Amino acid sequence: MMIITSGLLGQGAAATAVPGGSPREALTFGGIQRTYLVHAPVGNDHPAGLVINLHGAGATGAAQEAISNYDSAADALGLVVAYPDGIDQSWADGRGASTPDRQGVDDVGFLATLIDRLVSDYGIPPGRVFVTGMSAGAFMANRLACDRAEVIAAVAPVAGTLGSGVPCAPSRPVSVLEFHGTADPVVPFAGGPMQGRGGASDILSAPAMASRWRDLDGCAGAPLEDDLPTAGDGTSVHRLTAVGCADGTAAVLIQINGGGHTWPTGNFALPTAGLTTTATNASLASAQFFAAHGR
Repeated sequence: MMIITSGLLGQGAAATAVPGGSPREALTFGGIQRTYLVHAPVGNDHPAGLVINLHGAGATGAAQEAISNYDSAADALGLVVAYPDGIDQSWADGRGASTPDRQGVDDVGFLATLIDRLVSDYGIPPGRVFVTGMSAGAFMANRLACDRAEVIAAVAPVAGTLGSGVPCAPSRPVSVLEFHGTADPVVPFAGGPMQGRGGASDILSAPAMASRWRDLDGCAGAPLEDDLPTAGDGTSVHRLTAVGCADGTAAVLIQINGGGHTWPTGNFALPTAGLTTTATNASLASAQFFAAHGR
């Protein structure tokens, strides 16, 4: 697994290569130097969009690149993908359960500034900015969709929802593809109290998060339900797809029955994380979802 060292690049410093990974770059926001990796499709002068891929607590952008193998999915769809590093390897996602949250770090502002830079650097078309993330990164992805819907067209949170007290009033509808295992031992599918790396918090359940997005997106009626083909790995995948959502948006919950705290078809090595489904691939599925749900 690739790990970023603790030293930070100076503002304006040239990008450096992480062995086996993407170039490492930096920007200064709020008086703090922040680092990130960027992977761009080779030979593509007109990328189809930008994906911000957020790591979980205790991880790094480089680790998230390895866990999700998102570069391959991004190449297939012509997307630029960036992997930022959180302060103290976490995010200020609003739950108050992380060092950056308790220190008052403005990660919404940092990520919006990073998006502005990358949109300019790579000529990303308007309405083609997307966010995904794992665990704490998923909480942060949902918060970004709530707070910066004018920038974010779609999100794909994996194994994370939203703090129960975090407000969510997006300025416009946002498409959402949510992945969550019913046997997640870290971020409970049923919501309620959870204990993360930074401390305790209270969270929405995965079904409640999906229902909230259906309401926020003005979707009509109950979602359509179906099952994906099984892969013989001890999990099964049940899909709930909203219909009639505003402005052509979509709100989908991928419920992984028996699935743990993992990235579907990813490389997550914690022995206590539970089962990783291979019945769906979160990277490829979210990249395809993003390609279909820009503005």
